[in-house]
Amino acid sequence: MTSGRMRAIVVERAGGPDVLELREDWPRPPVRDGWVLIRVKAFGLNRGELYTRLGHSPTVSFPRVLGIECAGEVEAAPGTPFTPGQKVVATTGGMGREYDGSYAEYVSVPVASVHVVDTSLDWPALAAVPEIFHTAWGALELGLGITAGDTLLIRGGTSAVGLMAADYARTRGATVLSTSRRSAAGERLREFGAEHALVDDGRIAPSLREIVADGVDKMFDLVGTAVLADSFACIRTGGTLCMAGILGGEWTLREFSPGAEIPSTTKFTYFSSSQTPMDTASLQSFLEGLERGVYRSPLQRVFRFEEIREAHAMMEADSALGKIVVVVDG
Repeated sequence: MTSGRMRAIVVERAGGPDVLELREDWPRPPVRDGWVLIRVKAFGLNRGELYTRLGHSPTVSFPRVLGIECAGEVEAAPGTPFTPGQKVVATTGGMGREYDGSYAEYVSVPVASVHVVDTSLDWPALAAVPEIFHTAWGALELGLGITAGDTLLIRGGTSAVGLMAADYARTRGATVLSTSRRSAAGERLREFGAEHALVDDGRIAPSLREIVADGVDKMFDLVGTAVLADSFACIRTGGTLCMAGILGGEWTLREFSPGAEIPSTTKFTYFSSSQTPMDTASLQSFLEGLERGVYRSPLQRVFRFEEIREAHAMMEADSALGKIVVVVDG
């Protein structure tokens, strides 16, 4: 197969949603040994793509096609176990950062980042899963080792990852507490398994301690460094904090004093989907659970390919209580 042309959403320079340009004649990725060329059917939006678009990813050069995940079908995959026509999802692996990503009709991804799936979910429902499941599963299972009876606090609970994490932890027998900056979001948090919904004004430890006096066993923090000291104050001595996001918008810690801020023997870890592979069997089990109604999907809104600017504007405005997905065709 020779490389041809395709439709793609291209960013030439950092800026607002208006820098997302639909090109009708962008070069299609070439077929490469050890890589999987995927015909993209739909893709989810992620805040990392928003930060890249705004120019906050110093390792990313423009022009660039964004997109760190997708759902679609294998077009070609020489030198890999994959065969044309297989239904697959792909996440990270440098996609949309080191090379052009999934905001396109085709994307080429290293074999290690591609997963064959067997599911009856439609393309938007499937595309809502890969990255948020990867992060929620990785943080809860690998970072926190969630078990029945745990008290778990999710900070940033109305994000798509936060909603999925609450739902996943609920099925594991954990008692879930979840936060949002909006008091009206409590119903949404409870819908996904939170037994307690807290309003996050930047300092939630006092209200958390009114519910769990000694602090929670485990905490999944998606807000990040901007509130880290307060997050540590929510955890019991000997508990664990796993950070996996920067919804607070700050990348680094300032004047951080570990001895003063981390409770004695409390553990602090970080989960990155780009550094930790997703387990295909766990993903398949989750998809089957979605089909049976064991889990709830946080899919909130589906946009057409041509509506990519509107989709990014919605993500930037923080007006979606769940996952935003874009379909490439239809």
